[in-house]
Amino acid sequence: MNSEDVKVIKALLSKPKRIVIVPHKNPDGDAIGSSLGLWYYLKLIGQEARVIVPNDYPRFLKFLPGTPEVLNFERDNAAAMEYLNSSDLCFTLDFNQLCRVGQMTPILEGLGSTFIMIDHHQAPDSYAKITYSDTKMSSTAEMIYNFISSLGDANKITSEIAECLYAGIVTDTGSFKYSSTSSKTHQVAADLIDKGANSFEVQNKIFDTNTPDRLKLLSCALKNMVILKNYNTAYMSLSQAELDAHNYKKGDTEGFVNYGLTLQDIRFAVIFIENKEEGIIKISFRSEGEFSVNEFARNHFHGGGHTNAAGGKSDNNMEETVKHFEALLENYKEQLTR
Repeated sequence: MNSEDVKVIKALLSKPKRIVIVPHKNPDGDAIGSSLGLWYYLKLIGQEARVIVPNDYPRFLKFLPGTPEVLNFERDNAAAMEYLNSSDLCFTLDFNQLCRVGQMTPILEGLGSTFIMIDHHQAPDSYAKITYSDTKMSSTAEMIYNFISSLGDANKITSEIAECLYAGIVTDTGSFKYSSTSSKTHQVAADLIDKGANSFEVQNKIFDTNTPDRLKLLSCALKNMVILKNYNTAYMSLSQAELDAHNYKKGDTEGFVNYGLTLQDIRFAVIFIENKEEGIIKISFRSEGEFSVNEFARNHFHGGGHTNAAGGKSDNNMEETVKHFEALLENYKEQLTR
């Protein structure tokens, strides 16, 4: 954040406010960790604050402190609406377009609150009074650490804040494996451990809580894998019937797409997941090197994200979606094979 933004934020927080914190729809570990970390900080400095998620999030993240205080817009709609409509200040975390909050979009668009965006994805919209956007950051959780530090309050980070932010960093860096992980990321993580984050517990509860159904679903996805050697590309697919047969729970397919990149010479990995309820095919894209899945998703599948990790969707059925995807690859052959 620049010095002018810091001054404005300090002025906004100098008096009691009713603050709402909103992550994106289908919140992941970074969205939840950064939201809860910020929530604890705002409460600590005397502000009234609530985290309102557009919909539910994976059970393996519900060990995080503060979880019982989170309002689910779908489940707790009346309480969420009351709080939103009376809020003075709205932090939007880990997304940069209001369409990313699903059915909450028209609500946020109609709010009279002051908006502050904190996010690390590309191409932010201009809805916020303060936009703290940095695509080089590993995670929004790392940005929340910087946000607190910029306000001169790094020494106020409690063990609860540290645990939440550490969880956000760990999930969005793939345990510090992804290219967005910098030396500063490691320094921040180390400081969070010093301030009380339990590294072993966080990583164990996020990554080592498989159920038999989830492992069998992974096996199903791997059996469905298609390898296109001419394009250094691998993709998997899961139908709604396959999800149902394995008692799918939200978050069960987290990380599946990354298996494609473990194959030698594969530079582009994709997973297509059918969602009959929403009438879409949800798509996750991953890449290695300079091939931008953010641009690919934005140009062809109503999505976006980062250079090496992005999401998208298709309104067509699975067969049509996969056929369209395969046809597009010829246009990117040079980028994928050079």
